Amino acid sequence: MTQRLYSELAPWWPLLSDRDTLAEEAEHLIALFDEAHGSPIGSLLELGSGGGGLASHVDPDREVILTDLSAEMLAVCKANNPTRDCITGDMRTLRLNRRFEAVLIHDAVMYLTSEADLQAAFNTAAAHLAVGGVLLVVPDVVHENFQERAVSGGSVGRPGVQIMEWHWDPDPTDTTHRLDVSVLYRDDSGAMKSMHESHTLGLFPTSTFIRCLINAGLTPIDGLIWDETLMPEVFGAQKR
Repeated sequence: MTQRLYSELAPWWPLLSDRDTLAEEAEHLIALFDEAHGSPIGSLLELGSGGGGLASHVDPDREVILTDLSAEMLAVCKANNPTRDCITGDMRTLRLNRRFEAVLIHDAVMYLTSEADLQAAFNTAAAHLAVGGVLLVVPDVVHENFQERAVSGGSVGRPGVQIMEWHWDPDPTDTTHRLDVSVLYRDDSGAMKSMHESHTLGLFPTSTFIRCLINAGLTPIDGLIWDETLMPEVFGAQKR
């Protein structure tokens, strides 16, 4: 099922998520890539780039290829990254027939709801890594630290949009949890509209991430240091 949040409402994403707030996280991720790679990375593939806010803060001297399943979100991505290639593709099956020094899977990994899907995405990453290349995976949450929560944000004005997310787990015994999203959005005329939909997201223990990385032929990286206020979970692996 197509999620309206990433199709019909895709043009509202610049008001939902201010890309300027992602500058610090982007800088930190690139520093992690450089550290793990042993030298500055020159090429990066992002699987599930969404609106491309993170990539817009990456040094233009580094090549970045952006991919996402949603053509509508890629239009937003292209607006944020006008000089970079934006390619429609599923991270579970995409094959570009080239290699990169780095691959990033950020919070789009949450839409992988089975271990088979997670493994397929990591296989895609491995297929696109050069020898010595680094994969970073940044899920919003893992099973060990999941807590029911609600978050909200957006912008006011004309146009304006507000979003409320409620994360909860109707069945703690499986590998998914639920995200209910409500959006209020107001166009230039002042007309107010609303939308609610439910998303099923993955919820895996750390051991599953590590196992899938190893099964993809990658070597997990120990000792990466990151700021937990920016990204509570980061999994790194290298192709050797």
